[in-house]
Amino acid sequence: MKRKIRKAAVLGAGVMGSTIAAHLTNAGIPTYLLDIVPSSLADDDKKKGLTQDSLAFRSKLAIAGVANARKAAPAAFFIPENARLITPGNFNDHMEWLGDADWIIEVVAENLEIKKSLFRKVEQFRKPGAIVSTNTSGLAINKMTEETSQEFREHFLGTHFFNPPRYMKLLEIIPGADTSKDVVEFMAEFCEKQLGKGIVFAKDTPNFIANRIGVHGAITAVRYMMENGYTVEEVDAITGPPMGRPKSATFRTADMVGLDVLVHVIENVRDNAGDEKEREEFAVPELLTRMVEAGLLGDKTQKGFYQKVKTEEGSQIHELDFNTLEYVPQKKVKFSSIGEVRQIGDPAKRVKALVGSDDRAGQFAWAVLKKTLLYCASKIPETSDDIVNIDRAMRWGFNWELGPFEIWDAIGVKESVERMQNEGEQIPENVAQMLGAGKGKFHEKIDGKDRYYCFANADYLEIEEKPQIIILPAVKEKNLIKANPGASLIDIGDGVACLEFHSPSSAIGYDFIDMINYSVGVAEENFQGLVITNLSPNFSVGANLMIVFFEIQRRNWDGLDFLIRQFQRGCRRIKYAECPVIVAPAGMTLGGGCEVAMAASRVRAHAETYMGLVEVGVGVIPAGGGCLEMLVRNTQWVPDAVPSASPIGSQPDLTPYTAIAFETIALAKVSTSAREAQALGYLSPEDKISMNRDHLIHDAKETVIAMAREGYSPSRPRDNIRVAGRSGKGLMDMAVYAMVEGQHVSEYDAHIARKIASVLTGGEVEKNTLVDEQYILDLEREAFLSLSGEKKTQDRMLHMLKTNKPLRN
Repeated sequence: MKRKIRKAAVLGAGVMGSTIAAHLTNAGIPTYLLDIVPSSLADDDKKKGLTQDSLAFRSKLAIAGVANARKAAPAAFFIPENARLITPGNFNDHMEWLGDADWIIEVVAENLEIKKSLFRKVEQFRKPGAIVSTNTSGLAINKMTEETSQEFREHFLGTHFFNPPRYMKLLEIIPGADTSKDVVEFMAEFCEKQLGKGIVFAKDTPNFIANRIGVHGAITAVRYMMENGYTVEEVDAITGPPMGRPKSATFRTADMVGLDVLVHVIENVRDNAGDEKEREEFAVPELLTRMVEAGLLGDKTQKGFYQKVKTEEGSQIHELDFNTLEYVPQKKVKFSSIGEVRQIGDPAKRVKALVGSDDRAGQFAWAVLKKTLLYCASKIPETSDDIVNIDRAMRWGFNWELGPFEIWDAIGVKESVERMQNEGEQIPENVAQMLGAGKGKFHEKIDGKDRYYCFANADYLEIEEKPQIIILPAVKEKNLIKANPGASLIDIGDGVACLEFHSPSSAIGYDFIDMINYSVGVAEENFQGLVITNLSPNFSVGANLMIVFFEIQRRNWDGLDFLIRQFQRGCRRIKYAECPVIVAPAGMTLGGGCEVAMAASRVRAHAETYMGLVEVGVGVIPAGGGCLEMLVRNTQWVPDAVPSASPIGSQPDLTPYTAIAFETIALAKVSTSAREAQALGYLSPEDKISMNRDHLIHDAKETVIAMAREGYSPSRPRDNIRVAGRSGKGLMDMAVYAMVEGQHVSEYDAHIARKIASVLTGGEVEKNTLVDEQYILDLEREAFLSLSGEKKTQDRMLHMLKTNKPLRN
């Protein structure tokens, strides 16, 4: 019988438990959320008239967990309505609910005895075959189930989510000694596809892989900082993007995690590591102990390595002076090497340049990095059997651009090992043997296949290729059809072509527009259909504003008019192609990027797609068909006439429905998920959502194939769009006036809004006038050109180009 997860239960309603439950609902899984019954009534409970028998009191912690998840920032739910899929309860009254659950996840306090007691209780209620997992961040998996049955242990494993569960890609799966292979394989497949996770297989060792390596690096950074006189801000300036790591670097990350949590993780390795030398390495640095004792725990106490303070100049961030535990104003960090490597886009070249520098930044980076690399190699096979899982753990769990062994390849394995040896470092035997065998890299491409060096086999093994993950660069090497600086057309197999655009910041310019027209033509002639996507973090932030601003500064209105017409034609070419054209966005999909997606036969969006028509932020309106699409989507279902006393019936007023499109565009609403994009109308109900970004191109390709197999019938331009006319515009103008009077928008915002209202209502025509698509497109273009000639629009554009932030003038 095929295993399925139809319903889940989360035990523990703290931050992690409630947000894991939230993410399960994002995948459409109804979830029970249980926690303990509070020991006594609080004053608030008494004021509400609750007793100790009241369900609202007994399930208080789980109810609060759902409420906190709804308020979480960033949002834990794709849409707030998903909270309805969570049923809160408690351990005393509702354990029988576990009999309905296919997956039970424990997320209670990090205390082995508490977990063991809970699992004994769970075993009494779970149905045979139900999977049980723990979200422990590092306690021993096998010890938790020592007192449970063989059948329970066969269905038990560790599933370590990273915080916040919705956004962090990594999920460490830790099988127990008795865990069924089928359970491990099922959970890996389910969590990858349905929850969007990147799966790393770890062993039952203290803190598993990512936390163990990450905390080791943090300890090294703290010690080197104190021994060599670096400041907190200097360390973060070095250990962030210059080293291929997030902007939160070392100490901002520690503040977000919590210093008490960090110390707990360190102590767990110290107390459970089998090696005496490692236990010494994981001695808690005195600075961290002092900070925890002083209550400087990070964000949760508003004081950690950083503190936000109010000054006469406004809010400022001060950094910790670790000698005095006092906060001091930050000083501008100046390292010549940091300034130089920031200009290097390739993380491999960036890290190599930094650790090769002789200044203090280079010295710090090298001192910390070499310890991390040596530690990672020394933990194979203890924590993992291979380097691939370690690389993935640090990329997916700590957001490194490259994993440790990928970094080691980048800086040169042989050369860096010689440098380490000259500095008195002990090289792990497995690395020494690899180099002794003449193998100089951890990762190699051999016969066109990506391979990694396996220490156990003393040879390179092929990295497993999954059919649902299309590695576009590899396909591009073999099957490129045509390319220009802005985009490439690629044959991705099975009769499907892919238009990948790769302009800087994925901005839409002439190159991409030209490739749209070419690619659709090629797809119509030679393929079943076309996928439009890219591999950038963001699908597109919109049109190339620099090109637009340049044409405005030249007063080249004909050139700007031509650019808009070409983009409109490109979007119409997508919409009315004779074959299915699937747009597969992820990340920010704004302005023109949103318009490209809205033109598609169907969208296959990653769940974390943030869509919006945000042109008002730079003083213009959507002019690539965005206004047209929003108008049609909000009014097309309104009947031309409804029964009434009149023999010919009456026509429903379009204004309320047009107003929805107006509000969405005028307020530049941006979705916080693909699911919310459907609610806002940027995506249609028929559009599809993929939870895993790595599967997106494959899923879009499958959508093309399915639509072609069903017999694709292209859309045709509409010539019967009913508009609200002057009367509808008048009502919207009144709403804009009220917004100005209430000081919710500026006068210039109102000016732009009135232009949007005019386009959406059809301009100077009577109510219920029928117009065609080109008529609305012309209104869009004319409004865009008109606004482009105004100084305040130009000020908005210039401010955006300079600061990457909108100006409200």
